[in-house]
Amino acid sequence: MVERSFDVVVVGSGAGGGTVAKELAPLCRQGLRVAVLEWGPKLRESEFTGREIEMADRLYFDGGGVLTRDGAMTLAFARAYGGSTMVYTGTSLPLPEAVVRRWNVPGIEFDDISRRSAKYLAENNVHLLEDERINDNNRLFAAACRRLGFRVEQFPVNVKGCRGAGVCNLGCPNAAKQGTNRVQLPAAEAAGVEVVTNCRVERIGERECFATVANPGFGELSRWEPGEYRIRARAIVVAAGAVNSPALLLRSRLPLRLPALGRYFTAHPALILVGEHDRPISNFHGHPKSYYCDHFAASHGFLLETCMYFPFVTAKNLIGFGAEHAELMRRMDRMQMILVLATDPALPDNRVTVGRDGAPIVSYRFTDGVLDALVASQRAAARIFFAAGCTRVHAPAGASFFIGADQAGRLDELIARRHFRLGTVSISSAHLMGGCRMGSDPATSVTDAWGKVHGVPWLFVADASLFPAAAEINPYVTIMALADRAAERVRARIAELPA
Repeated sequence: MVERSFDVVVVGSGAGGGTVAKELAPLCRQGLRVAVLEWGPKLRESEFTGREIEMADRLYFDGGGVLTRDGAMTLAFARAYGGSTMVYTGTSLPLPEAVVRRWNVPGIEFDDISRRSAKYLAENNVHLLEDERINDNNRLFAAACRRLGFRVEQFPVNVKGCRGAGVCNLGCPNAAKQGTNRVQLPAAEAAGVEVVTNCRVERIGERECFATVANPGFGELSRWEPGEYRIRARAIVVAAGAVNSPALLLRSRLPLRLPALGRYFTAHPALILVGEHDRPISNFHGHPKSYYCDHFAASHGFLLETCMYFPFVTAKNLIGFGAEHAELMRRMDRMQMILVLATDPALPDNRVTVGRDGAPIVSYRFTDGVLDALVASQRAAARIFFAAGCTRVHAPAGASFFIGADQAGRLDELIARRHFRLGTVSISSAHLMGGCRMGSDPATSVTDAWGKVHGVPWLFVADASLFPAAAEINPYVTIMALADRAAERVRARIAELPA
């Protein structure tokens, strides 16, 4: 086993880990050593092909097909230099004050989160898209929402020089999306932080990590030779995501018991709905996610967003098979698409555990409230489709494969809970949160408000697993704000930790 030694080790390089790396870079000028250990590869520019299956296999865990324990929901999260910032659409919303109040974490103040969020909105070049980048799929959604009296807003996104390739979820092939792979990690490396890719951290011991380096056959080779490593550190920051961070800590030998570890997992369960127009529309060209509707967030617990996915993902999200399925897929150039997301409660039994092999297992129970929200969201989406001029709609809770425009007045009857059966609908999630939640009580939380694990002065968490409940928005910017806090605390405390 090869031995390495650093002052700070960061596990993961996404929104949390990349942020921490950049914010700890000033320590390098003081002679301290900082390393980022990333499980996935750093792809070469030529390897961003935009080909769906190829890129899913290269960038996502299990090709984007990680399932909950009962198989009812698919979880999508990345494994790469830049983490999941590589594969999301760049939507960047600050956390609403009402959510901070509902979180009610002592030491977390809205003004502080807002200030830190603004820092990263500027750093990542977040702005509203130019009009020419907004395609029909998005324009039709926004116009229909306004026609129906639904509140609709344009997403600010973190792009620079977007060329409208439309494959944001497969890694931007034009280097336009300003994820941590483009902004924070290069800045950290330029300042002396060592980023080690293809390095899987298996477990954590007393101020040490045990990891394996293995090159996957694509991307740049790891800067470390393949093999097993023991990496000592004065401080360790875990930022491996809401599935892998709790799993890593559960596999590790920590000096105390944390009963909340892995619990209170939330996911914004999501469904894709499709409407068909009688003519081709622009949907794949241009940014895929330009508008959102939060009109029903407070009253019904769901959000609506524009989206446009690729043939395989679209096909698997359609309910059923056969002639109708094939007919709709052949007419993708006429598709309008909406993503619906339910705001789910933080329940202690919705949790991450580990199996005998150490792999994470996610157990998730859909409450009646979440199921009702998913059904209600489909009715709202169908109304938007018809107001936008669609001739027919496909909804997972529909009584039949297609609902025609002549049936628009019967949506409450045709899209109903009795037609919505778990295991037969394709529910997915990319907003994974919780599992190492913040709080003041070690019985119900894992870390304090700064991401320090209760009772372990050298161990921190800095990713979406910190969220005590769902963010109720896209969580990207909030992750960075909380990671900024964790990095600040590490900088302040590192001198107190033994070398």
